[in-house]
Amino acid sequence: MNSLVLSAATRLLAPLMLAFSLFILLRGHNEPGGGFIGGLIAATAFALYAKAEGLAAARRALRFEPMGLALAGLGAAVLAGVWGWLARGAFLAGVWPLLEIGPDGEKTGLPVGSALIFDIGVYLVVVGAVTGLFLALEEDAARAPDPVHPPTRPGEG
Repeated sequence: MNSLVLSAATRLLAPLMLAFSLFILLRGHNEPGGGFIGGLIAATAFALYAKAEGLAAARRALRFEPMGLALAGLGAAVLAGVWGWLARGAFLAGVWPLLEIGPDGEKTGLPVGSALIFDIGVYLVVVGAVTGLFLALEEDAARAPDPVHPPTRPGEG
């Protein structure tokens, strides 16, 4: 698409959407939000970028093959589950190695653990799968003939 307005707006909106998706990801393991919603917001930013700048530019901005991102995310989610299984005896049990609970119930340390790794995995799966699907559909649509404006043959007016 060759829209100057869309291209200019995307230069502002896409980075803001990606930053907001990371905010939603990081607050999600303690409050509503998390990897799924954050991943959808990030995938929407890449879809907007693809519509404004083209598929090749969107693939360059993504920097990784979309299905590779999804595979890495699946690996992170499984790793979080196995960590809970090894440490607590149940798959996906929460493990918080940097958080300590005092005798009076006060928490000290960092609330970073297996839930965050799982959320990051879900985030990567959603970004990779949704962006990969969108890019594949866009490439297929670009190859399809336009029924409204069929190509003219040489010599036809």
